[in-house]
Amino acid sequence: MYIDRTLDLRTTLEKRSCFLFGPRQTGKTWLINHLFQDCKTYNLLDSDIYLALSRSPRRLREEHGPGDQLIIIDEIQKLPSLLDEVHLMIESLGVRFLLTGSSARKLRRGGVNLLGGRARSRFLHPLTFNELGDEFDLLRALNSGLLPSIYFSDDPEDDLRAYAGDYLKEEVAAEGLTRNVPAFSRFLQVAASCNGQLINYSKISNDAQVARSTVQEYFGILRDTLIGYDLPCWKGSVKRKPLSTAKFYFFDPGVVRFLQNRSPVREGSPEFGDAFETYLFHELRSWSDYRRAAPLTYWRSKSGYEVDFILDDRIAIEAKATQTASARHLKGLKALREDSTFQRYILVCHEQRRREVDGLTIMPWREFIEALWGGAIDVG
Repeated sequence: MYIDRTLDLRTTLEKRSCFLFGPRQTGKTWLINHLFQDCKTYNLLDSDIYLALSRSPRRLREEHGPGDQLIIIDEIQKLPSLLDEVHLMIESLGVRFLLTGSSARKLRRGGVNLLGGRARSRFLHPLTFNELGDEFDLLRALNSGLLPSIYFSDDPEDDLRAYAGDYLKEEVAAEGLTRNVPAFSRFLQVAASCNGQLINYSKISNDAQVARSTVQEYFGILRDTLIGYDLPCWKGSVKRKPLSTAKFYFFDPGVVRFLQNRSPVREGSPEFGDAFETYLFHELRSWSDYRRAAPLTYWRSKSGYEVDFILDDRIAIEAKATQTASARHLKGLKALREDSTFQRYILVCHEQRRREVDGLTIMPWREFIEALWGGAIDVG
C-alpha cells in the first residue's frame, strides 16, 4: 500500500546534501526508491556493492556521470570511510548526496568525517496519524505499532517477535555495538518496563544484572540506533522547583509492548493508559521533527506534580486514557499554570466532545491529533 510520508526530502535536497536517519523498517529505502527512482543508488546491504566500495572508495567518483546531480547511499553507517569520498565529491563536483542510516553511532566514533556541516540531518519515524488517514486505528497502533511492514502485516505478533529478536538483539551485536547478547536482552526487557518513566540507572542495573556503567552504555545504543529517546525535563518553573532527570520513551508503542512481554492491550485496561501516552509521544516527536523542530519536554515538580509533555515551551499537554475527565486529571496542568504563562493547557483524553474547565481545554484525542497536524493547535 502506498503511504504518502510527511517528511519533505525534496526541498532539503534542493539546497544541500542530507543524512536521513531512522530505525530499521521505518521505510527509508522504500521512500527514497519512490521519490528518487532515476538517481544512482548504492545500497550497502548489497554485499557486492559493499565489497567493491570498501576496497576502493574512489569508485564512487570514477562511476560519476554528468547526469548524477544526486547520489544516494543507503546504510552509510556500514562504511563510514566512504564519507571522505563523499566530502570530496561535494566540494569538487558539486554533487548532492542523500545518505541513509539506522544508526549514527559508528558515524560519531573514531574521527569519522561528518561533512563539516555540508549535509543536514533529517529523521524518519514510524507512520503517523496524519500519514495513515482513514487507515489509522488506535488499538492497532498501540498493539502492532506503527512500523509500516508490521502495521499492515497479517501476523504482527510474529513480525514483532522477529523485529525484537533479529534486530534489537542479534543485529545490534553484529554491528559491534555490544557482544554480550544475553545481557543486552535482559536489559531490553527491563528498560521496556521503565518506558515513559524517569531513568534510574541503579535500579535498572540491579534488575538487569549488569553494571551501572553498562546500563548507561546500553541506553546510549538505544539512543544512537533511534530505538528510544530522552524526554528532558522543562526547567523554566520558578515557584515549584522542577526535577532535572529525563524520562525515556521507546520509539514505537508496538515494539515496547512486545518487549514488555504484554498481551495485546484492551481499552480500559491499566496498560492502555501507558500505551496511549507512548503513542502520543510518538506523534509529538514526529511533528516536532517534520514540521517545526520545536523542543519537546515534560514537567515534574519535586513535590510530585507532573505534566506529560511541554511542546515548544508554549503548550502544556497531559495524556489520559479516561473517557470522563475529572478534577484529579487536571491537577498537574493547574499546578503548572500557577507558575507559568503558556499559551494553552490541554488534557488529551477519550471524551467524546471538547470542553473548557477553568481555562483548561479537555480535548478528544483524535481532535487533538488532527489539530496538531493541521496547524491549529496554537489557537483556541
